[in-house]
Amino acid sequence: MPIAMPSPFQTLKEQFSAIGKNLDAETRDTAKYALQDWLGTNAAAIADKKAPAEFNGTMMQWFHWYIPADGTHWLKLKADAKELAAAGFTALWLPPAYKGIGGSYDVGYGVYDWFDLGEFEQRDTIRTKYGTKDEYVDAVQTCRQNGIQIYADVVFNHKMAADYEEEFLAIPYDPRDRNRPLGEARTIKAWTGFNFPNRGDKYSTMKWHWYHFDSVDYNSYEPDFKAVWKMADKSFETKVDLEGGNYDYLMGSDLDMNHPEVRGELNYWGEWMLDEIGADGFRLDAIKHINGDFFNEWLDHLEAHTGRDLFCVGEYWTYDFGTLSWYIGNAGGRLNLFDAPLHHNFHKASKAGGHYDMRRLFDGTLMKELPLFAVTLVENHDTQPLQALESIVEGWFKPLAYAIILLREQGYPCVFYADYYGAHYTDKAPDGNVYEIWMDSHRWILDRLLFARQNFAYGPQYDYIDHFNTIGWTRLGTEQHPYAMAVMLSDGPSGSKWMEVGKRHKVFFDITGHIKEPIYTNEHGWAEFRCNGGSVSVWVEQNPLLTELAELEI
Repeated sequence: MPIAMPSPFQTLKEQFSAIGKNLDAETRDTAKYALQDWLGTNAAAIADKKAPAEFNGTMMQWFHWYIPADGTHWLKLKADAKELAAAGFTALWLPPAYKGIGGSYDVGYGVYDWFDLGEFEQRDTIRTKYGTKDEYVDAVQTCRQNGIQIYADVVFNHKMAADYEEEFLAIPYDPRDRNRPLGEARTIKAWTGFNFPNRGDKYSTMKWHWYHFDSVDYNSYEPDFKAVWKMADKSFETKVDLEGGNYDYLMGSDLDMNHPEVRGELNYWGEWMLDEIGADGFRLDAIKHINGDFFNEWLDHLEAHTGRDLFCVGEYWTYDFGTLSWYIGNAGGRLNLFDAPLHHNFHKASKAGGHYDMRRLFDGTLMKELPLFAVTLVENHDTQPLQALESIVEGWFKPLAYAIILLREQGYPCVFYADYYGAHYTDKAPDGNVYEIWMDSHRWILDRLLFARQNFAYGPQYDYIDHFNTIGWTRLGTEQHPYAMAVMLSDGPSGSKWMEVGKRHKVFFDITGHIKEPIYTNEHGWAEFRCNGGSVSVWVEQNPLLTELAELEI
């Protein structure tokens, strides 16, 4: 019998296991070049696991931090599903659906009970911020009936709002340097006991105790002593971010991913979400705080259970390309990551007011260097105003940024709920003041960009990223999608650029409506395409599809 050869993904995982467990500068540099070498050899194998070239999938993050806590979110999703599908959305990343510390006001990241999706009287409420379990399941089924995949948000780093306190031995560590103990091991008392009295044993019989965690940040015997308390017989996890020496601990009761009962329960919950709810994939929260091997093994288990590939995208929020390369390689090239460096470049460009070098917009990004693993985004619930990672992309720049992630060949784009629908809220900022925030809806232009993505963003891409302010690219189309497209944008003055679309003597219209006059290609299939200052124009070849766009004069 012939010996089975390891897959390219298994080979990559084994190669990265040998690189090292600590994400120091040498490890990050080694990872960067090792992953690029592997990609050069195995591009075809990776492409086979991705969506076909003729499928331009688009994800929406279907929430923001300040969604009204009125319990109607799932009802709204069910009502909007058909409209979202018609607009061009093929997948939705939904908020954490389980009960959190804040009850009916919790966004979902302060996890109390993964198995309470709005079904039990816990944390002073039956429903979650978004509604009941039945409404959630109904909305998910409606989305899938309309051809929309559902990605569930997975928050495995910690649990909060324990039902009772427990005593155990722990060692205090400096929160700013997790390698520096602040004293000897001693008995502490902390909130680590979870027995879910109102759910009981329905769905899961596991009860959580202090030994299922590796650290906490509060000791009732010394409430004023600021420390990260590591259980005395445990270690902080390796293969985590090195901020503060070791960024395993983030908040609450930090899960011990080495405990067999913890791993078993998380595997079981993943199965439950696939079988009970019908999730198609997962968004993984705060993975920089969790051992880099865990989710690869978790995904192995779930794919064996379901018998199919599952989409997973992780939130490793760093602008360091080497770190992101390491995580992708360590996971065997099976996980996607949000392109935080691209968001950061959008943020900087939007703040520069025309003084940003647009030729450098893609430097250090997954979109440029590792596009097959890139989930591209403009904004999210953490970067929006008044949130933990606030790094606003200014409103004037968002149409440009969305044109980039929706109409270029590279990456899997994710549209932010508040950018599509708008948002209005108030909250306290770190400076202690309360601010009223208005986020404009960009739905009109986004619907046009989505239309272009569905119908024109296909085929070879020719780049013209060659000017400080004005950049562009063209898509030449395919046999199935034969019409060409040219995109022009500028963060400064209006500009023009000769670009090739491969179509001779054709008429092109700007579907954004920013420029009314058509443009004609010459006998070589080139034309001088234009855009206004601080704006984007999307030029598409004249065809019957354009009759779907109101207000476009043809």
